[in-house]
Amino acid sequence: MLTIGVLASGRGSNFQSIIDNIESGYLNARIAVLITDNPKAYAIERAKNNNIETLIISPKNFPDKDAYYSHIAEELKGRGVELVILAGFMRVVGKTLIQAFPNKIMNIHPALLPSFPGLHGQKQAVDNGVKISGCTVHFVDEGVDTGPIIIQAAVPVYNDDTEDSLSERILRQEHRIFPLAIKLFSEGKITVKGKKVIIKSKKEDAVIINPPLL
Repeated sequence: MLTIGVLASGRGSNFQSIIDNIESGYLNARIAVLITDNPKAYAIERAKNNNIETLIISPKNFPDKDAYYSHIAEELKGRGVELVILAGFMRVVGKTLIQAFPNKIMNIHPALLPSFPGLHGQKQAVDNGVKISGCTVHFVDEGVDTGPIIIQAAVPVYNDDTEDSLSERILRQEHRIFPLAIKLFSEGKITVKGKKVIIKSKKEDAVIINPPLL
């Protein structure tokens, strides 16, 4: 059974999706801890509802970024965490945590990386008039949304889309592909070679998942 640690700053809908997929039996995993930098995050309520330990750790209580993320790494390792999930964690992860969990930190980004990294990927897609957007699960490195790509899902962008309408459609795909990426990791089907992720799996576990366009 894979032991997961989750970092979140907000409502935690992807956190809930992972919880649901564990409860359904799709994921052979357990969530050891939720760590948040935001004491008002709704993700805390989701953790309480599912008897998941929560730690509220503010960077204000540490002298610098390295010390903050070293502490988080210690908390995760102390609970036997094997995979760290960023479920709407609104901070750039520091190198001390990345070095403690190399290629073992997953993030989901609401765009088809490497296009539109950083904040407001959905707005960037609408503003630039792209016809296809989507979401990307990737491993975290020391850049901003630059780590090896694991899985992507494509989502059409319509002429009348707003940031909110596109975000909602992308979110539905996030809830599909994040659990799949975790499942592939837990089954030992992911190998990282430089910037590339090699997946050993059946055809139905496609690296790119395309929902119907119409």
